[in-house]
Amino acid sequence: MSRASISRWLVSFKPLPVAIGWPERLRSCLGALIGIAFTGGLMFVWLGSDSGLPLLVAPMGASAVLLFAVPASPLAQPWSIIGGNIVSAIVGVACAKAMPNPMDAAPLAIMLAIAGMFAFRCLHPPSGAVALTAVLGGPGIHSLGYGFVIAPIAVQSFALLGLAIVFHAATGHRYPHAASKLKDLRASAAERAAHGTQSFTRADLQAVIGRRKEILDIDLGDLESLLAEVQLQSYIRTFSGLTCGDIMSTPAISVPPTATIRAAARLLRRNDIKALPVVDDTAAVMGIITRADADNSIRRGLTRQMSMWLEQCLSGRHSEMLNVSRIMTVHVSTVAATTPIASLVPIFAAHGHHHIPVLDSNARLVGMITQADLIFGLYQQTELQHEAAQ
Repeated sequence: MSRASISRWLVSFKPLPVAIGWPERLRSCLGALIGIAFTGGLMFVWLGSDSGLPLLVAPMGASAVLLFAVPASPLAQPWSIIGGNIVSAIVGVACAKAMPNPMDAAPLAIMLAIAGMFAFRCLHPPSGAVALTAVLGGPGIHSLGYGFVIAPIAVQSFALLGLAIVFHAATGHRYPHAASKLKDLRASAAERAAHGTQSFTRADLQAVIGRRKEILDIDLGDLESLLAEVQLQSYIRTFSGLTCGDIMSTPAISVPPTATIRAAARLLRRNDIKALPVVDDTAAVMGIITRADADNSIRRGLTRQMSMWLEQCLSGRHSEMLNVSRIMTVHVSTVAATTPIASLVPIFAAHGHHHIPVLDSNARLVGMITQADLIFGLYQQTELQHEAAQ
């Protein structure tokens, strides 16, 4: 082997860059800290310090890495940790009982644990360590027999998983992880396919992944959504000259914060639109109200309306209680008219917005952009390019 080949081989050991920022890294570390502390503390309260059971088993540390550092991984989902650990514990205990020599039992336990996890679709890498613990854990572990499956393995697995679910919910993360359903991106992909632009389907992804001889540590739905967003981003990049001002709908219909909810609902229906920006006297955006917001408020029922009316009379704030400022969404994503349309992709895709106010250089409302505006603008530009090429 040449020196250059050896150098290239050594360079391949270079660690890959970490794709997440420091806030997310610190969140993962904090989650693991709380998770392991909670699990160990729960075992201590339940069993006390004199119990022959281990308050923590080493595989839980590896499970914590997956649950808190890479919670989107298919290997870190609830059934993976619970099923994988229990299956591996059963296999490990069975092998330890069948083979007195740990060096004979250990490799067999790992092999059968992996086979069992594949069979039950609960592959979880730390579970391999669970099987080894059952075999190599010593007399204390061996004396537990199949009780090892329940405590400590099942109890600690459920405790760590329960804490992970609560922690992720409290910190605003999806867990258990369900793939993002980016319907609008897929609709855009279908729109491009209808006009001859290359696209892909989930069947295409399944066929390609089926030809690979390795497991990809990513959910198929997440991969589909990611590729759809990349494809749309690539498509939009070809129209880098387009700005939000080129595709926005004008004039922007808006309401003041003192407008009544019923008046806003009538305006939405009359103009057949789904959202209204709420602006102040200088046309600065204060919030946004959707048709659903208005309809839900109006449908609260006669009892609720009478209660509000009574509260208005007692407080003397008649207009304040029924105006749009009470139900509008105040955290509104906006874009400048000069913003390239490529910047709309993460706003529409990742944040779930459907209507984006467009502002001028003085931060005043000048237009609105919807997903339909984006697709129609791209379609028109494509037609113009086709005509120019002919």
